[in-house]
Amino acid sequence: MAAGDNGGAAASANGEFPFLLGCNGRGVQVSSLDKPVSLDELPIDEQFRLVKESGVFDYFDRIPLRDNFAEYERAMQKYDLPVHTASWFYMLGRDDALMYDNLEICRDVGAKCHNIMTFTHHADGHVLTDDEIVAHYMDVYERGLKLGVEPSFELHVNMWTESMARVTPIARRIQAQGVPFNYTMDYSHVNFKIGNPRELDISECREAAESGAMVLDPFEEGSLCDEWLGLGIVKWIQLRTVGPNQPENLWVKNDDGSFARGIQYPIVRPKPGEWHSPWHAYMLEPSKEAIRKALRYHATHANSPLRYITTEMINLADYGLGAKYNLFEQNVEAAKFIRKAWKETQALNAAGLL
Repeated sequence: MAAGDNGGAAASANGEFPFLLGCNGRGVQVSSLDKPVSLDELPIDEQFRLVKESGVFDYFDRIPLRDNFAEYERAMQKYDLPVHTASWFYMLGRDDALMYDNLEICRDVGAKCHNIMTFTHHADGHVLTDDEIVAHYMDVYERGLKLGVEPSFELHVNMWTESMARVTPIARRIQAQGVPFNYTMDYSHVNFKIGNPRELDISECREAAESGAMVLDPFEEGSLCDEWLGLGIVKWIQLRTVGPNQPENLWVKNDDGSFARGIQYPIVRPKPGEWHSPWHAYMLEPSKEAIRKALRYHATHANSPLRYITTEMINLADYGLGAKYNLFEQNVEAAKFIRKAWKETQALNAAGLL
């Protein structure tokens, strides 16, 4: 039996915060100078305790495994902290059965939305075609619908969505079939590419970005952020702060000797020795603006599908691995920013300024 929705219901009962705000479980780590961010994780009970006691989250965002499902159930009940959303990544032709099983796990744990990251390549090596992605979405949507679990396809590096120009045409094809295209907009995966030729090449958009045909900066009109919000597809937004063309993760090297990608920029100023590079508050602004824009859109569009928000300061190599700041504190501060931004959005809307 899954835990109830008490956290989300309490948060939105008075209408002040009409979203469910969760913390990604990969970010629940109390790291420090003496204990850098690692791939070792706290016990599940301890993760739930920290998220609950922070007082800023409505739920825990993580998919249980079959072998630790009972631990999740105990923690959800003990801390009255539900799991509303869950994420995983899949390679078509290899992970289809896993994907279907995870939809059932989502149902069983009480999650109503499954965030899906689908690799660019099929298991046989070919790049997924638009037709294959549309069929993939329709398949998982229909299967999920029977289980009471909505899929949401995420904007993410290494996935088909990293070729960002593909998103809108595919979303429109799905919408044309009378089916909502649910999109998880983690705009960090756009913002960190701004001004970075190598990353723009990976996304196959360098020429378009440099010519102005594709606008990445959320402060500019007609950005991808505006485009996706305007399609009415953004079901879930994630906040991981990044800096445009920020440093790579200089504390982690890949097998080929290159540094891990840099897709995480601390939202709180690191103390001396806690991070590998200089820190500037202004670097956070594109990440914050993408969130503000999503909240403004929701406040001014009655049909906005936005339901879920998560903080995504996490421990993996391209993100926070090796860092010596308090990773969980970063997520708590991200959640505080989101709640404050919503209050500011409400005030602007009430004053007729949106």
